[in-house]
Amino acid sequence: MAYSVAVSKSESAEGGRPLKVAGIVALVATVLAGAGLIVWRTSGTGGDSPADPPGIGAGAPVAEVGPVTTPPDPAVRQDSSGRRLFTILGAGDVLVHPELTHQAGRDAKRAGRSGALDFNPLFRHARPTVEGADLAICHLETPLAKPDGPFVGFPKFSVPPQVVDAIRGAGFDACSTASNHSIDQGEAGVVRTLDALDAAKIGHTGSARTKKESLTPRIYTKNGVRVGHLAYSLHFNGLRRPAGKEWIANLIEPPRILAAARKLRTAGAEIVVLSLHWGTEYENLPDAKQEEWSKLLIASPDIDLILGHHAHVVQPIEKIGQKWVVFGMGNQVARHAEPIPANREGVMGRFTFTETAKGKWRVTRAEAVPTWIDLNPDIRLVDLPTALADPTTPAHRREIYRAAAARIRGYLLARGGEADGLEVLGPPGGSATPNG
Repeated sequence: MAYSVAVSKSESAEGGRPLKVAGIVALVATVLAGAGLIVWRTSGTGGDSPADPPGIGAGAPVAEVGPVTTPPDPAVRQDSSGRRLFTILGAGDVLVHPELTHQAGRDAKRAGRSGALDFNPLFRHARPTVEGADLAICHLETPLAKPDGPFVGFPKFSVPPQVVDAIRGAGFDACSTASNHSIDQGEAGVVRTLDALDAAKIGHTGSARTKKESLTPRIYTKNGVRVGHLAYSLHFNGLRRPAGKEWIANLIEPPRILAAARKLRTAGAEIVVLSLHWGTEYENLPDAKQEEWSKLLIASPDIDLILGHHAHVVQPIEKIGQKWVVFGMGNQVARHAEPIPANREGVMGRFTFTETAKGKWRVTRAEAVPTWIDLNPDIRLVDLPTALADPTTPAHRREIYRAAAARIRGYLLARGGEADGLEVLGPPGGSATPNG
């Protein structure tokens, strides 16, 4: 019997532990291939570049890693006591503004595919960090269009489905799809989005094509660990879900969330992650509803971690009781009409769970990976700790990255996370005062 194995071929030194893990898997797979036990497979995939605001991000781009492939599952890890470890990574909004689509067109043209769209270079620098997690969860904020469009930006998005290839290529296993834009294109937009994610073998929750789908517990099994995932949105920008089809997209209603989390646990989920599209846009501190809902929901024995989205700026990561709440991860990728430092900043939250008893897990390490969006000469997502550790990063750009990392650090730690063990990766590099 021949097994199909997906292998990352990146040889960049920027990835640290994640690339070492991938390298071990590749080495083992190579040996098996020599014995004829496996078959290799990999995934496929106008105008001037928008300028940065003065003094922000000009100059040579950060170095990019190699070609995109579907990442393998990392090897199962254990601590010194032999207890299993499992890492979950969450990332901010994937918000495809028209400028990102234009960039994808330029990148495809460079590769000799005029008229096509390639979003892979946009995500590529963060790939080693993303694919190093056991389970990586994205937030796809906007509905997808047909492959040839039309593509529409704010206020009612309909974005290229080609972005899904890049999401998968970056290493994401799943996406939350409940947002204020979930039903921008009605039921057809929801169906197109979920069909595209299914085709790319990316899990999803937060919206549904049928009532049955909406009621089916979403559980991912990775490395033998069963992780349940839920996603809900604060509102839908004034749009109403079709009468009788309110299940098409999830609205934040705490009693329903608690019941759904209990259902996931009963269905066998060992860890339950809750994605919430909430908060006040462009505010770096949680609002009153976030305060209320976070305390209520994280107190449930059936919810282990909350990942927040929507504000488009970074908000704190806080330990409430014995569990972690990420209030807002900012943007993963975006290019707002008015780009300012705050909406170019993001964070990937990485949480290592340790199995304390059979099927029982708790977070034993909480990490934050600051990110930044370069706008010039090309729009690119930048993993800031990796870029700052790279000696080839130009000095002028290093200064920009250090300033962004310092601001992000200030926002993340505004609620005492550091005292509770939150590690913000990268150099401390100065201070930043959260605004709220």
